[in-house]
Amino acid sequence: MARLAPLERTGIALAVLLLVVLPTALHGWPTTLPGNLFAALVAGAGLALVGWRRPRTASVTALGLLLAASAVGGYFPDSALPIYSVAFAVLALGWSRRAAWVVAACGAAYVLAFSVLTAMDSWVAAIIFTLPPFATGTALRLRRETADELAARLLELEEERELFAEIALRHERTRIASELHDIVGHAISVMVIQAAAGQRLVDAEPERARAAFAAISESARQGSLDLERLIDLLSRSDGLDDGGLEGGAPDLSVVDEVVTRASRSGLSVSCRFDGDRDRVPAPVAHLAFRVVQESLTNALRYAPGADVRIVISVDDCDRGLAVRVENDAGEQRGGSLIGTGRGLIGLRQRIRRVGGQFSAGATGAGGWVVEARLPGPV
Repeated sequence: MARLAPLERTGIALAVLLLVVLPTALHGWPTTLPGNLFAALVAGAGLALVGWRRPRTASVTALGLLLAASAVGGYFPDSALPIYSVAFAVLALGWSRRAAWVVAACGAAYVLAFSVLTAMDSWVAAIIFTLPPFATGTALRLRRETADELAARLLELEEERELFAEIALRHERTRIASELHDIVGHAISVMVIQAAAGQRLVDAEPERARAAFAAISESARQGSLDLERLIDLLSRSDGLDDGGLEGGAPDLSVVDEVVTRASRSGLSVSCRFDGDRDRVPAPVAHLAFRVVQESLTNALRYAPGADVRIVISVDDCDRGLAVRVENDAGEQRGGSLIGTGRGLIGLRQRIRRVGGQFSAGATGAGGWVVEARLPGPV
């Protein structure tokens, strides 16, 4: 565009020379001051259109000079009429919306004044040389405004797309982080606690020490398998689905497995199911499993040796369920693990994301209770 500007200005100046100066010279260049002033004003009106990309200034200047020329009077070559028409087209480019109607009214008043000053006896000619150019300029302006609006909307949509992509990426990272926390946190908690117990019992009670080390081995093996399944899910094209680690088809039997492992780790755990556990959808069962797993992990960390009671109630109507995990106050032992609280935060976010309810807090007896209400599929 910048490289075309000099060529554009040269072309307009050459057109003024051919349309105004040359016909005036061929007709006979005026010898009087008013005649020369008239020719200069008409030529100046044409040259003012060089800046048509600033339509307000260019059109007002060109039409003002033409009106001044008509007041002075002189020879107006027919070939210069395109300057008059182009000035009206440029005038329509400069204003939009309500201002365009005001400019149109001013343009009509201008035509009336110009016709009176030039003693134009044909209103048809006045309309032909002004109305179609003004309408053409209006159409071009509307087209330009529509293109600008579409470009702005496209930019807005692109920004929204980038924002949604960033949110989706952040959401997926959060889901992966939650899965990793659930897997690694539980396994490491069991191994650290059992290792501490094994160290204390290795000389006094070798049998219990061997059981502790067996629990460590089992927890490490299970954690490794869970990590392998998670990596396998992440390598698929569909990514980590709502079924989570269990591959999209877990049921509440996985709760039995984590309860059994927790019992082997030294917790006294009881688990009761109310309702038809086989009708629970896979995503709901997976979230229930994560609630139980995180609760048992925290019980191992903060309340070793405590009694833990798990109640899972299945709503046979909407296939949702309620999970309650409560533990008593545990034994105070040195070297207990200190968590970050991210597990409960992650659970709360995941459950609220599906429209469920989550709460966790201390009981009056010094224990801890976690409750979750998971809705069924919509």
